[in-house]
Amino acid sequence: MNTPAHLIFGLTVFGRNQNPRVTAAAFFGALVPDLSLYLMAGWSLFIAQIPPDVVFGQMYFSDAWQNVFAVDNSIPLWALAVGLATILRAPVAFAFAGAGLLHLLFDFPLHHDDARRHFWPLTDWVFHSPVSYWDPSHFGNITSVIEVGVCVVFSAVLLRYFKSRLARGLILLLACVEVAPPLMFHLMFGH
Repeated sequence: MNTPAHLIFGLTVFGRNQNPRVTAAAFFGALVPDLSLYLMAGWSLFIAQIPPDVVFGQMYFSDAWQNVFAVDNSIPLWALAVGLATILRAPVAFAFAGAGLLHLLFDFPLHHDDARRHFWPLTDWVFHSPVSYWDPSHFGNITSVIEVGVCVVFSAVLLRYFKSRLARGLILLLACVEVAPPLMFHLMFGH
């Protein structure tokens, strides 16, 4: 799934209108599994001036990058964090770890060529799903429409639930960032 979708899902499941700390934890927990990609790709593209085809065609698949992704995309590590937060009765930690784990539970069945080692450190096995959240040759055209539709519904729910201007502004921004690219692609190319 796209990162804005993960953020919307994490806020929907773990955000709490009356507890901004829990809501912030849910937001950042949903972001963390993708954060290393943004940091490494951002550095490579904008600071090191490496061409995008090298960054996403070679560096993304390198052992160095995949080793980082194995850690922040580890279902066992995130599940352990959820378990510890539950035992400690720590709602902020639970929202953070729960949103991170939810992110991975949606990524696992929706990545084909770009799949990660979701069960590290237990195994280096990679599940190459027959379904992709973006690749049309693996049902990405259907999956992306479903993703956008669910995000629109969840965003409407969040807008009713959260009353602060800051929260509503963030929700609208996430919804726009999620909906705009597929809408623009459809308008430009008619697909």
